Amino acid sequence: MAKVFDSVTQELQNFIAQQHIFFVGSAPLSATGHINLSPKGLDSFRILSPHQVAYLDLTGSGNETSAHLQENGRITLMFCAFQGPPSILRLYGEGYTVLPSSPEWNSLYSLFPDIPGTRQIIVADIERVQTSCGFGVPLYKYEGQRENLVNWASKKGKEGVAEYQQQKNSVSIDGLSTPLAEI
Repeated sequence: MAKVFDSVTQELQNFIAQQHIFFVGSAPLSATGHINLSPKGLDSFRILSPHQVAYLDLTGSGNETSAHLQENGRITLMFCAFQGPPSILRLYGEGYTVLPSSPEWNSLYSLFPDIPGTRQIIVADIERVQTSCGFGVPLYKYEGQRENLVNWASKKGKEGVAEYQQQKNSVSIDGLSTPLAEI
């Protein structure tokens, strides 16, 4: 059964710390726009307070979450137990993008490991915290993180990644502009 919490409690923080993957959902305001759902891994998630979280966003094939946040701020983060007792945790909130040129970049970035290909940090102010049973979520054995993205970004170098971001990440699939760091 679903339970709603006022904040990300210590017990829920412990659950989050045990997960190797989380999912980020966002959507544009347009009824014909595409809903985005992105899996995230590596050591990229931080709890800033019981009502605020952040994740290190790495360069990818699109920048949908950032475009949606710029337009309307809505974001949902989901964690599923793939090992141990079944559980699903959803964090609903309003988010924003922090670029390397932002005043708060250094203080936030210092909370994360230096991962090649870092694009931005997504911060979410959490308004609703909800768990559900997760009985239908299958069990999976964790084998490790993939290194493909880190290796790709390392090979491209900072300038190559920045050029890729300008070419591939400046507009969402629905034509919304995205905030990007200046080259």
